[in-house]
Amino acid sequence: MDQNSGMADEASAAEAASPSKTAMDIGDILKILPHRYPFLLIDRVIELVRMKSIVALKNVTITEPFFQGHFPEKPIMPGVLIVEAIAQAGGLLLLTEVPNRDELLMVFTGIEKARFRRPVVPGDQLRIEVVVRAWRRTAARLEGKAYVEGKVVCEAIVTCRLVPRGVGAGRADSAGDEA
Repeated sequence: MDQNSGMADEASAAEAASPSKTAMDIGDILKILPHRYPFLLIDRVIELVRMKSIVALKNVTITEPFFQGHFPEKPIMPGVLIVEAIAQAGGLLLLTEVPNRDELLMVFTGIEKARFRRPVVPGDQLRIEVVVRAWRRTAARLEGKAYVEGKVVCEAIVTCRLVPRGVGAGRADSAGDEA
């Protein structure tokens, strides 16, 4: 082994050992995700393993706008929004690795095997766990589960891809740009 190779190995080991940010507050999240109220569905990140997994929290309150119509007498968080929260957590994980993320959007390209196990109601806290199953430069496959009090309330596999922010804007005919 030559001296330069040894230095590179030491640098790689130091980089791997250096602590990276493993938690994020709402300010950190707003710097990365383009979503805003009332559609931002992640309040905090409590664990992040770069390019592998993320654990995020969503506090569900009675003031959520969707509860006005879903359902006024028995408020239940729409399942599709729980899947969206899973996708946002996964997007947050992936976008931390994208240097030009201000020029790109991460959009849904698929939802598979979505299952809803229990209702989510005001006062619940969603714990959203997402694991990367496949990740290429512009596309990913993520497996997510949402929990309330340790019990699975939703699980789904979501696929997504990065697109330039200008692509599909205002067009309904662009496949994969609906999200």
